[in-house]
Amino acid sequence: MVPLYPVVAGAERCYYEGMWFVYALLSSVSAALVAIFGKMGLSGVDTTLATTLRAIIMAVLLVLTSLSLGKLNGIAVSQLAARDWMFIALAGIAGAASWLFYFLALKIGQVNSVVVIDRLSVVFVVILSAVFLSEALTWKVALGVAFMVAGALLVVFA
Repeated sequence: MVPLYPVVAGAERCYYEGMWFVYALLSSVSAALVAIFGKMGLSGVDTTLATTLRAIIMAVLLVLTSLSLGKLNGIAVSQLAARDWMFIALAGIAGAASWLFYFLALKIGQVNSVVVIDRLSVVFVVILSAVFLSEALTWKVALGVAFMVAGALLVVFA
């Protein structure tokens, strides 16, 4: 069952039941556009440079978004716990590595094959969340993961 509100206090409680699905769908469409625009923009550009430029553009957009939503008001970076910093940094490192490899793959591979293999990250998330976050790995989830892997292999090797 989807909780009515996320486990967050204060003004963040403005989310409604089911909004996670809308946000996830918008994320999916945005990720599809990354693949298409990325492939189109890589024809004469080094992949590391392209990834760096993309990161700068994203950082500017995210800072502007945070400013416009008032997310930076009264926030002291020093107030974040060391554990939070560590996991934010690790997520940033993993994200940067993902983008670097993704753009390398996009430059030399077919978009539909690269994206399908890239989206196998879902499979890794399911496995890693079961191991590190104690999330349930039921037979239905395992079957769904197996279908994702089979589907990816069919698309890539068809």
